Amino acid sequence: MAAVLADKPKALAKGPLAIILVEDDVAVERTVRHHLDRGFRHILLASDQPQDLPEALAARVTQLGHDTRRPDAHVDVVNAVIAAVPAGTWLYYGFNAEFLFHPFCETRSVGEMLAFHVEERRDAMLTYVVDLYASDIARCPDAVDLENAMFDRTGYYALGRVGPDGHHRERQLDFHGGLRWRYEELLPPDRRRIDRIALFRAAPGLAVTADHRFTVEEYNTYSCPWHHNLTAAIASFRVAKALVSNPGSRDQVGTMTWRNSHRFDWSSQQLMDLGLMEPGQWF
Repeated sequence: MAAVLADKPKALAKGPLAIILVEDDVAVERTVRHHLDRGFRHILLASDQPQDLPEALAARVTQLGHDTRRPDAHVDVVNAVIAAVPAGTWLYYGFNAEFLFHPFCETRSVGEMLAFHVEERRDAMLTYVVDLYASDIARCPDAVDLENAMFDRTGYYALGRVGPDGHHRERQLDFHGGLRWRYEELLPPDRRRIDRIALFRAAPGLAVTADHRFTVEEYNTYSCPWHHNLTAAIASFRVAKALVSNPGSRDQVGTMTWRNSHRFDWSSQQLMDLGLMEPGQWF
């Protein structure tokens, strides 16, 4: 990874760029294709082994060798990319089997949205990670069903974020819900939040932390002081996969569906209707 980034390939010269960490072999091609369709100029695909992609996709992907299976692997990858790209470059980061949605993404590109976000003097965007899961774990033992994905339509809430000084941080909240809320006893406390600053602009000295926050506090805010800003959502099978594969939880998960499970229709309008994504002043 370091050698590739040190060469400063032309693909890094202009964003928005997407960083995707490959943790297993689930839906890798589908994840890459989805983010290229959203309008990212190039994909930086981090994996511990080369990924075999169709030629049409491979031409728009730079593969980075890295041990992405170890805990908090995103920290080294994202921070290395921040240091390698020009300041001000818009970046996104996520994992395989995660799919970014932004308001009106069916007709407007991620670049158009971020251009508006810059006009509102914002350098980062809050995203909510919406847990997806299969309705039938017996039929889909990895809990992934791309054609019949389910998600929780209710059960989301936010708590004030308290800083080291014991005071609440301005315009920062800890968001909870989805599988992380329903199975919280099976997850460590630092893995229960569903908020992630997944879209941001590179800046000198900026770094992401293990808990998906940034060293610049303004990046961690959900909006500017004067009005609500855009937010986006990441539809993610990551927690569902972990629950059915980790030894400490797999025997305790019978079915993930409950009375508030709902069919995911892969549209931005569905997420906005349920309040899981905010269009702000962008219409």
